[in-house]
Amino acid sequence: MSGFGGHVAFYITIEQGIVACLVRLAGFGDDSSFAHKVRQKGDDLIMASDEEIFEKVQETLVDALGVDDDEVESSATLIGDLGAESIDFLDIVFRLEKNFDIKIPRGELFPENLASADSGFVADGKVTEGGIAQLREKMPHADVDSFAADPQVNKIPDLFTVDMICKFVKSRLN
Repeated sequence: MSGFGGHVAFYITIEQGIVACLVRLAGFGDDSSFAHKVRQKGDDLIMASDEEIFEKVQETLVDALGVDDDEVESSATLIGDLGAESIDFLDIVFRLEKNFDIKIPRGELFPENLASADSGFVADGKVTEGGIAQLREKMPHADVDSFAADPQVNKIPDLFTVDMICKFVKSRLN
């Protein structure tokens, strides 16, 4: 089936075809909030690809942190590699909500007080097994397994990567 603008598309249901046509007829591109709302409803044919999510996260971080887009790689850490500070996390969340048309409850993307002294999850400068379990629960989109190999408290910021944000956003859009 031939779509608008020379694009070829195949639709499984009439509803998916109608939604795609409405998006095109309304003049919305792939970056419109309407298109993202459609994606959030689980429409597999219109869902954002990993590459689209990465590009928009990259744009968000470039705007929020004032870094060059070539610095924003999947493995880049927000604090160590991109120079983010605590105040930047609020700006990043705000921009992600706006750019992806999603809601991010406070502390969900960037949990607070993960390894405070009174948490009971730190001993001798390392995160305990209980703390690792807590990290896995609060940050399922982060690479906690790599961190668990050497769970030094001072390495917790390394969990906050561009890839972590992409996985989080993907989970919210799906």
